[in-house]
Order: sequence, then C-alpha cells, then structure tokens
Amino acid sequence: MSKHHLMVIGANRVDSAEATEVLSPYDGRVLGTVPTGTAEHIDASVAAAKAALAGGPPPTHERASILDRLAEALTARQEEFAQSISAEAAKPISTARVEASRAVDTARFSAAVARTMVSEALTPDASSAGVAKTAFVKKVPIGVVGAITPFNFPLNLVCHKVAPAIAAGCPVVLKPASATPLTAIRLAEVLLDECGLLPGWINVVTCPGRTATHLVEHDDVAMITFTGSPPVGWNIRATAPRKKVSLELGNNSPIVVEPDVDPLVAAAKLKIAAFGYAGQTCISTQRVYVHESIATAFTEAMADQARSLSVGDPNDPTTDVSSLIDPGETERVASWVDEATAAGATLVCGGTVVEGVLAPTVLADVTDDMKVSCVEVFGPVVGIATYTDYEDALTRANASDYGLQAAVFTNDVGKALRAAEVLDFGGVLINESPSWRADHLPYGGIRDSGNTREGPAYAVREMTEDRLIVIQA
Repeated sequence: MSKHHLMVIGANRVDSAEATEVLSPYDGRVLGTVPTGTAEHIDASVAAAKAALAGGPPPTHERASILDRLAEALTARQEEFAQSISAEAAKPISTARVEASRAVDTARFSAAVARTMVSEALTPDASSAGVAKTAFVKKVPIGVVGAITPFNFPLNLVCHKVAPAIAAGCPVVLKPASATPLTAIRLAEVLLDECGLLPGWINVVTCPGRTATHLVEHDDVAMITFTGSPPVGWNIRATAPRKKVSLELGNNSPIVVEPDVDPLVAAAKLKIAAFGYAGQTCISTQRVYVHESIATAFTEAMADQARSLSVGDPNDPTTDVSSLIDPGETERVASWVDEATAAGATLVCGGTVVEGVLAPTVLADVTDDMKVSCVEVFGPVVGIATYTDYEDALTRANASDYGLQAAVFTNDVGKALRAAEVLDFGGVLINESPSWRADHLPYGGIRDSGNTREGPAYAVREMTEDRLIVIQA
C-alpha cells in the first residue's frame, strides 16, 4: 500500500482536503500520495518562514554545521534517496545513485561557503566626506526565498536551492515538481529531524503549478529561484518585477567536432551526455556539428554507442535509458523525430517506442530549422549536421535562443581558444561534453537559458544583500 506523505509547514506536518497521486513514469504504479496544497498552505508556509527570519538566522557556524550534518545524512542515506529518485523520476538507478552522491557535494560546498563569507572593508576617507569614518559592507539574508524545482533532479537541484539558502540565512518555501515531490519532502524531514534545522526554515508545499503563482506574487517573499522551462520562467520574471528572480532554464546544447580528433573517442564521450536520463537534462547533448571529412565515421560511432545502451526498467542496475517523465512527452519527442525524417533527416538508429520507452535515437542530415535542432528536445535524441568551415560551425552553434553550455572537440589550441572567445554561452567546454558539471562551479546561461549562476558560492551571492555600515570615529 502506498504511503501518504504530508507537507512541511513550520513545525507541523500538514495534510489537505484533497490528495494527488505520485505515479511511476515507467509502469504507472502509485508510489505514494501527497496533499494537494492550496494558496492558504502557501500563506501559512510564508508566515512560518517570515516568523523564523524575524528571530534572526542561526549563527553562521551553526548553519554550516547543519549543512555538514546534511552531507553526513545524505551519505548515510544515499541508497534510500537514490531509490526514491529512481522510482518517481524513472531515472535509472545507476544514474540516481550519482545524483544522490552529487547532493552530498552540494551540501558540503554550501557549508564551506557559509564558513567563508566575509564582510568587505571600505576606505571612506578616499573622499574628504569620509574622514574619521569606518565603513564596511555586511552580507545579510535577502529574506524569504520561494524555490520552485523541476522533476529531473528531485534531490540535487532541490539541494542547489535549499542548501545555499541555509548558508545565506534565508528561510525557504519549496514547491517541488508535481511529478517528483516525495524526495523533496524526505529531504526536508531529514533537515528538520536529523540535522538540527529549526522549524520554519524549510517548508514544503505540494501544490499544482498554477497555485504556485501565489508564491511568486506573495508580498513577503523576497526572491524566487526557479529551474524549469523558459516560458514558465520568463512568465515568473514578468509577474514579479520587484523581486529578485533567478532563472535556470532550457538549452539545446551544441557540439562542434573538428577533424583533428578521433571521431570514435568523441562519440564515446557524448554517449551518456546525449542519452543519460533519456536526455532529460538542460545540458543534454542535442545538436552535433561534425566536420564533413569525419561525419560518416562519427555518425556510425554515435549510432553504435546508442545501440549499446540498455533500455528498460529504471530499477534494473543494467538499465541506461528508461521512460520519459510521462507518456505525453514520449509522444511529443517521437513526433519530432518523425517530423524531422519527413523533412529530410536520416534516421540512423532508434526512433521506436518499446514498452513505453523511446529508444536512443540518432538523426543525420539534420538542418538548423528542424525542431530537433532549434528547440530543446528534452529526450534521447541527437541530431547530426555537417560543416566544412570552422567559423561557420561556431556561428551555427551560436544561432540559438538558448545559451547554457556548448562544447568543441579539437586538439588545436588556437581553435579551442577561438571557441572560448566567440561561443556565446554560460559555459564553454573543450574536449568535454556540454553535459559536464561540477556542483561548486558557476552554472547558468543567457538568453532563454536564464539570468543567473548557481553553484553554492554563486547562489549565496544571489540570496544576500549588501548592507553598508558606517561608523563615525
């Protein structure tokens, strides 16, 4: 029998008049139920967060210790969290274990940031008006943070919002993705019950997306941090012009493969980048521009890599690719593949749906105007196009509404530096897939990919304000 999980509001575990089922994307079984949160639950959560903030944040050393204890708890409970991630997100268990491990890093780095935040000493007497004065800038919490998280990393992307907020001294009202709320609730329970976080500093409301608008518009919420689709993200930004709004949105990662690299090595490097978690990551490899002289070899190698992946039950340790988050997404991605082939793309492998899972798909002869190239697919699909001129390839890589991460494979240092100079993305990777990320480094994009940088040190900057302190001698 599936468990009914409760919302976390202040010191209370709260139910609602209605419940929402959380289903396995793979086989549709009921994993549990959660309360269907309302605007009143959001009000109660914000009130609890505001009351916690009014009492002042815990001392910095205590916030760091809480985050250290979180890292220890996540380490001890890695398998529990991995199983939860795998079940509700249909993430292959081997991949879910990696996410659970990464969340430990996110907590540890957030603890380190808490301990190393410093005030900035100023030089007031650089102006004659400042003679006999002492001045410094103190970092203070921005206020209550509303965090809205996506389905694809139910633990680590929640940690990337909650852990820096704790480091910064900000209470959080968390609205997890409706498809994957169970892991987030468990994280909050661990923080409160095992790590010493006081009630009010983490609140979890399992409400529908439409209800979350109330959180966005709430007068007592100082900041919204959102990870998800560009249309929703930019609508949040427009709805809350007076708030700090940090957006981590989509991408259609480009890769340029030069003829001076081994195409087999490049294809092997892009295997997991393209098809890991069925391509449901913001930095999944999507459009590959390959020099025409190695295009045939690279395409064959990429297809071999795709065919080598095991497709099926996410709980099977041998599974590499499982279901998309819901059947509608599977139908959408498959239709985009069909649309591309009808417009002249060549289906090299995949494109079929077996027991609800879309097989890893490689398309050749893709043109820049096809949806599989110019719009974020968010599925296990790679489109290959060819080029003859390197500068033209860089230009085509840049011709996108998105701007999160891009990559170039080349052994020519000059060409690598040229890519770093002209590729207009938040991150440029050389001889590494654009899907690579270390959790303490700055991560974020421009244009439709967002307006901020995450990674604990960078998120804490967003979650604090500079307060000028002046003392007359």
